[in-house]
Amino acid sequence: MKEKKGSLRRFGMSFVYAFRGIGRSFRAEPNLKIHGAASALVVVCGAGLHISRTEWFVCLILIALVISLELMNTALENAVDLVSPEQSRLAEAAKDAAAGAVLVSASVAAVIGCVIFAPKILALI
Repeated sequence: MKEKKGSLRRFGMSFVYAFRGIGRSFRAEPNLKIHGAASALVVVCGAGLHISRTEWFVCLILIALVISLELMNTALENAVDLVSPEQSRLAEAAKDAAAGAVLVSASVAAVIGCVIFAPKILALI
């Protein structure tokens, strides 16, 4: 099957746009900075406490989930602000629901993090 002209370039540019969006969001959104710092702490603690391969998979999936939802929340908030610059109950409800999704994922990630890390930390004491 013959590849369309420029499709490889378009594919490569999709990565450029994605990384640009991630970088822009991390610079502009305080909550993403907090989630990024928490993620770095998880990685450092995971390495220091020698968590298992399965525990690494769980931690990495949860990090990806929380950061992905925070990025989607940012995208939704920006889109809602663009199409509805005035106050609107529907716009507020959409933004609150997206923020709620981040809160649920971050809360579950924190609980699972405690389940993984607390016994290892307590064993050091």
